[in-house]
Amino acid sequence: MNKNNIIAFLSVFAFFGSAMYFPYTTTPVKIKYPEYWPKPVYNFEKNPLTQEGIDLGRKLFYDPILSKDSSISCSNCHLSYTAFTHVDHKLSHGINDSIGNRNSPSLMNLAWHNSFMWDGAVSHLDFQALAPISHPAEMGENINNVILKLTKSTDYVKRFYQTFKDSAITGEYLLKAISQFELTLISCNSKYDSVMRKAANFTLQEENGYQLFKKECSSCHTEPFFTNGKFENNGIPLDSVLLDYGRYNITKNPNDSLKFKVPTLRNIEFSHPYMHDGRFKNLSEVLKHYTTKVFPSKTVSKHLGNSISLSSNQKVDLTSFLLTLTDKNFLFNKKNAFPRKFYFPSTEKK
Repeated sequence: MNKNNIIAFLSVFAFFGSAMYFPYTTTPVKIKYPEYWPKPVYNFEKNPLTQEGIDLGRKLFYDPILSKDSSISCSNCHLSYTAFTHVDHKLSHGINDSIGNRNSPSLMNLAWHNSFMWDGAVSHLDFQALAPISHPAEMGENINNVILKLTKSTDYVKRFYQTFKDSAITGEYLLKAISQFELTLISCNSKYDSVMRKAANFTLQEENGYQLFKKECSSCHTEPFFTNGKFENNGIPLDSVLLDYGRYNITKNPNDSLKFKVPTLRNIEFSHPYMHDGRFKNLSEVLKHYTTKVFPSKTVSKHLGNSISLSSNQKVDLTSFLLTLTDKNFLFNKKNAFPRKFYFPSTEKK
């Protein structure tokens, strides 16, 4: 047998050896959501959910190997118990103590979104992770380098093969795996949801707040996701340091100046500070803005117009309703948290 034949034989043996060693079957998974919700816009046919893919994506989400110096993971800015955002600072932090220019958005119910980031710079979930991975003030890494690092890990090689039935780790598989985990981040078990299912009732104060919400807020924060998924100028003035014009940075259309994607209000109790730049520490400051400090401009939302008029009691009622959007089953679900069993299996409690 000559040298070329030996190399070919070893290559084939390595591939089939892997196929025999790694399980070939996968476990299909379907996301669960309320019957009255619309169908997801995400195309699951191009990235079918499997338990193996979700587990792989979850491990990647929490692994700092995605960053240049292996110090920053997705979870650094998207903490499971704070509605998958950060709460200890206004702006996202990255490698080398870098500080970004925006507050990280909450991650939930992503299968119903067709644009991502505060400015809609990404139009598909499968590409979203590329943005923070390559951003110099966030992970500062090249996806090709990430692939090289992952390829050196026997565990990752095994998991990618189990998920995609391919002996190669690729950028496409990496991004699809992260998407699979993120697609399972569904928040639909708050008190509000129980009321909608007729399994609970609002208090009088919460009901009053709900009626105020539907009158004053629902045009932008539309049920059941509490966002209309659009870009709006909500009347906060331009930050003179960050100089962030939002959607305009992407489209260069003057009509998009100071417009940012409307964030979900689900789990808002846990997702402070608020706004794209984290300028408001609490809900009281947010309500103060909408009732007294709406900054007029040519692009301010037509749904907002002038400041909203709310009495002190109405503010309390509205806040009471917003607290019914807290979903502790989602926030403290161990399936969403750091996957200790994937990193330290010997310490996992049996």
